[in-house]
Amino acid sequence: MIDSVSDRRPPVSPQLAIRVAALGVVAFMLFAIIFFRLWYLQVLSGDQYLAQAQTNKVRVQPLPAPRGSIVDRNGDTIVGNESAIVVKIRPDSLPASEKKAAADYGDAVIARSQRPKGSQGAPIVIPEIPQDLAPRFRRLATTLAMPTRRIQEIVVRGLFLAGYAPITVREGVDESVQGYIAERQEEFPGVSVDRAFIRTYPGKELAAQILGTVGQVSQEQLDAKTFPGVTLGSIVGKTGIEREYDKYLRGRDGKERILVDAQGNPRGEGLRIEPKPGNDLQLTLDLGVQRTGQVSYASIAGSKPGAFVAMDPRNGDVIAMGSFPSFDPSLLAKPISQKQYDRIFNDGSTPQFNRATGANYATGSTFKPITALAGLEDGKISTTDTINDQGCLKIGVQERCNAKKAVFGPVDLRDAMKVSSDIYFYLLGQSTNTRDPDGGAIQRVARKFGFERQTGIDLPSESQGLVPDPTWRKKVGEDEKQCRRDKGIPQDASLATAGAGGCAISDGRQWSIGDNVSLSIGQGDLQATPLQMAVAYAGFAQSGRIPRPRLGRAVTDDRGALIQTLPASGGRSVKIDPEYRDAIMDGLHLAASAEGGTSTSVFDGWNQSRFPVFGKTGTAQVTTRVLDQSWYLAYSYDGPDKKRPIVVAVTVEDGGFGAETAAPIACQILKRWFATGGTAQRNNNRAAACAAGTDVSF
Repeated sequence: MIDSVSDRRPPVSPQLAIRVAALGVVAFMLFAIIFFRLWYLQVLSGDQYLAQAQTNKVRVQPLPAPRGSIVDRNGDTIVGNESAIVVKIRPDSLPASEKKAAADYGDAVIARSQRPKGSQGAPIVIPEIPQDLAPRFRRLATTLAMPTRRIQEIVVRGLFLAGYAPITVREGVDESVQGYIAERQEEFPGVSVDRAFIRTYPGKELAAQILGTVGQVSQEQLDAKTFPGVTLGSIVGKTGIEREYDKYLRGRDGKERILVDAQGNPRGEGLRIEPKPGNDLQLTLDLGVQRTGQVSYASIAGSKPGAFVAMDPRNGDVIAMGSFPSFDPSLLAKPISQKQYDRIFNDGSTPQFNRATGANYATGSTFKPITALAGLEDGKISTTDTINDQGCLKIGVQERCNAKKAVFGPVDLRDAMKVSSDIYFYLLGQSTNTRDPDGGAIQRVARKFGFERQTGIDLPSESQGLVPDPTWRKKVGEDEKQCRRDKGIPQDASLATAGAGGCAISDGRQWSIGDNVSLSIGQGDLQATPLQMAVAYAGFAQSGRIPRPRLGRAVTDDRGALIQTLPASGGRSVKIDPEYRDAIMDGLHLAASAEGGTSTSVFDGWNQSRFPVFGKTGTAQVTTRVLDQSWYLAYSYDGPDKKRPIVVAVTVEDGGFGAETAAPIACQILKRWFATGGTAQRNNNRAAACAAGTDVSF
């Protein structure tokens, strides 16, 4: 049978058969190679690669972001940054013996701090280095050229304060040290050497209490979400401006993934996210005025504690603010020994305490404008009523006199303010006294002008102060009775006995006319801060406009471009009769310029026609101090258009009469302010050389 044509197929040529055979051989060889490689990796080298996988890990290394700089109103740097090499120890690398020693130390420190002052006993001693840790610390001490005991001190305190975060042992080491430790990680387990940014303070002690400090975020702050988005070990603002504006200054940390072996030695790098620098913050401060205030204070008041404030009364911009004694904040930007810390901060002077916003003082005669306005509004006096000041006055069984028993004769409101007649204001205190629970006219006007309330300045904390009244007097009497009951002190025991037992809150008496008389001249139980006094005088200067003080002015990026203007925080208005206000301001001007004025001698030769000074001295008697507390409040401006207005408050503990110490300091501050109207106008803007105190050059 013949085949169909369609079933016929072409024969396979010898060449095609050879090609197919060759491709088959190649495919077989490729599969053989792959199979052999898999067999080699899994069977012959499996244990080796398993070990490598187990000994290599990925470590996420934080890349700290530099905090933004802080500058003054003219762009001059107050706080900056510098890059430094720092040596740290990871807490998880320390033995249990060290952690237990740190915990015991912390418990002892806390227990000591809870005991009353005077009975706390000797400071708690840092425990000895555990034997299993001593060789490591000795090697590190030799490398860093520092005592082994110092390393132990830093580590124990670091574990106690923040046992979860890396402990900085030393900052600013040489690059050679960095390389030495990096090459010998097996000799320094848990030790890392990184670059970090450290805060720098070109002005050293300038505005130290205002600027505040930075440090690692605490576990309590993380738990409380005080700083949203912040991770373990981050640097945050702890106090002052650093704390208040932390969200602008902090920036955003970056991170880097690093492959390390079991000994922590780097084996490769991975993903890297660069840090984002924090924004810069511009303050309302003027560094020139700030420096003049601090230099003047130191040269005139010496080492006596106190404070000053200079403020624009129109908007509350703080031009300068100082507290004494001061300190160099750069000391706290790096590890500091307990001995060094105690020498600076635990000598009883509390230099970190901002006395401008937190110290409660009797104000002396600087309070008299409040008393005068209260008497006028209460109808007890008019602006022209006259009294005959004979130097002393008997109120009840107590005789009260002017300073040095000076006799001023017939005085009206303006004269009484000029010569600071206590008798005039004693009579106002007597006539405005009331048994109303909230007090009378003086208490009402004082609270209206901001006493017994926080000013609202953009700092983390400030004092509220006190305006005494019958309700307060009754409360402290009840508190004293309860204190004596709690401590087992007889109710009829003397105040000295109660004080020795931890009470003496009050002598238990009821409110009396004498309380109001003392209040009328800023004495007795009145408590106010220098900032509150500046705000009150700004209210008089602005005809009842009470400003809210502020320090933050604008936020810029690291190239200086404006990101956000921080608006003036506003204020509030109180009603003042223009006639009353003018009479009080006239009296304040006479006190600084007319013959017989309490501070006229300080401003001898001052250009009062262009830069009129409205000033009031204050001399507050303090039973616990040798000398009286010196006060001076001043308001001034440039020319009839009232350009560049300024209010200055100065107080010096144990400074004596207001005209002796506080007023010369205020004069120097005013002089500097009016000399900074621009380079071309500098000489023309000089008000005068201050007649008292040490002259400070521009």
